[in-house]
Amino acid sequence: MDRWLTDTSITELYPAWTRGNAADVLPDPVSPLMWTLYWQPALMTGLRDAYIRFGVVNWDEFVDPNHPDVFGCFGGYFFNPLSLTRLMGARMPGLTAEAVDRAYFDDRPDVPLYVAEPWHDSEANSAKLAEGMAWVMTTDGFPELDAQKAVADGLRASRPDLRAASDPALLARARSIVPYLQDAMEMGMVVSTAGAIPPGALGAIGEAIGDPTLTVRLMAGVEVDSAKPPFAMWELSRLAAHSEELNAEFAAGVVGLLDRLRSRRSAEAGAFLAGFERFLFDYGSRGPGEWDLIAKAWEPYPEVALAAIDRMRVADDASSPVTRHRASVAERDRLADEVRAKLAGDAETLAGFEAAYRAAAVFMAGRERYKTNCIKLVNEIRVCLLELGARGVARGHLDKPEQIWMLLASELDEFRHEPARFTERLRAREQDYWALYDLEPPFALNGRVAPMSEWPVRKVRVLQPAPPGSVLRGGAASGGVATGRARVILDPSDPLALEPGEVLIAPNTDPSWTPLFVPAAGVVVNVGALGSHAMIVCRDLGIPCVASVVDATLRIPDGALVRVDGDAGTVTLL
Repeated sequence: MDRWLTDTSITELYPAWTRGNAADVLPDPVSPLMWTLYWQPALMTGLRDAYIRFGVVNWDEFVDPNHPDVFGCFGGYFFNPLSLTRLMGARMPGLTAEAVDRAYFDDRPDVPLYVAEPWHDSEANSAKLAEGMAWVMTTDGFPELDAQKAVADGLRASRPDLRAASDPALLARARSIVPYLQDAMEMGMVVSTAGAIPPGALGAIGEAIGDPTLTVRLMAGVEVDSAKPPFAMWELSRLAAHSEELNAEFAAGVVGLLDRLRSRRSAEAGAFLAGFERFLFDYGSRGPGEWDLIAKAWEPYPEVALAAIDRMRVADDASSPVTRHRASVAERDRLADEVRAKLAGDAETLAGFEAAYRAAAVFMAGRERYKTNCIKLVNEIRVCLLELGARGVARGHLDKPEQIWMLLASELDEFRHEPARFTERLRAREQDYWALYDLEPPFALNGRVAPMSEWPVRKVRVLQPAPPGSVLRGGAASGGVATGRARVILDPSDPLALEPGEVLIAPNTDPSWTPLFVPAAGVVVNVGALGSHAMIVCRDLGIPCVASVVDATLRIPDGALVRVDGDAGTVTLL
């Protein structure tokens, strides 16, 4: 097999693509139903509309604007549009394509260099982008995001009894949510696109005053939606940590834990169950690879969340994310005052600093708000179709409910009427889909995609571990220095090897990893740029983090003593 059934094509107009900041979003191969049900028809068009709205690109600069391939799928893996995103840097006054790379994507040697084309120059687009820059530095918030949050929350609160719904009603509800995703994606991509501007301004000021670490340190402690689940999990972990009964039940394993607690009927068990039920209502949409329907989201798969709470349970009270967050905010405020003192004699630069400092926090929070809105909508689709999948199992047409993710959106109605036609087809498709996990996707593409048969096999890829004394370099992500034993974790749903005070070494992170940050002394990830999830949440929680350390999970031996310097962007093997 040299091409997956959902793969897109590379065009001459936009030849460069990257997994940078894409592995944070969809680390694994995309499921066919997700890609065809809402990623192509809603999220791609949402990005198209956002880029036109902000002035990055024009309608006729898409190969097919009605079906814009603004995101890529190659070998089943999700790629970001490097060429398209670079247009913003090429056209925005005072910005460059290289600056956009630093803001959004990983600094890797295999990323193709930007090549200017005559059509990239556009006075009209530059003027529109300049208007956007002025808006970025003056806006105080995003009413559209708040309204979209109300819609997503309302859909969750008004969810009908899915077990009592008919098959067509389940499909109708799932499909009805897709237009809300397009709306949320458009505003979210406007915020994300504009969000590169304030950090860039802070970086320029930092360079001018001799502090290149300024941007990362000034963006610490900003409250974001994706960092809220670990605060709620922490409270649940304290219930367990301070209860002999709950401690014993957690020690017996998270599988079957909820049923065991329900059978106890004690006040302590009841308090935990009530708190966990509320947690799932508020945050159950989150999970590993949460943008995809196939994700093990916390609501339908509660053991994943319970495993994270279990890791927090063994941490002492001093590891509270509240304490860390407050310390991070205090350090940020202290640093801001220090910068103000240095700029006291330069009113113009000081005014620019104040505008960028405020805007960086506003846009970072907005970026995480749009993601949270989208993920809530995705979960409403997920639970409807999981119910349909469960019925397929009961009727003898599917082996497990999750097999429904192997359908294409165009096959849903046929599956409803003639499900027996799909039994063998989905078994074979599922086997081919899981084989994609064995492949190592290229980090970047430029004009050509090698046939999948030429891709390296992930499981046989071996690197010699870095010896003691080595200094691995990445991106300064979240300030501070931490020393601890390295713990390589490849799956956030299986975090039991991580002990409090250890340094989490991960391939990439999305919000499902956030609870693991709480007991960790520091975080190191293979990939991640300035706006990546690991950086944003570590800054909120005040945890030292180094991102974009190439092959960190292979080069850092599990159990090695390491020092993480989040200001310098280095990891030293001690």
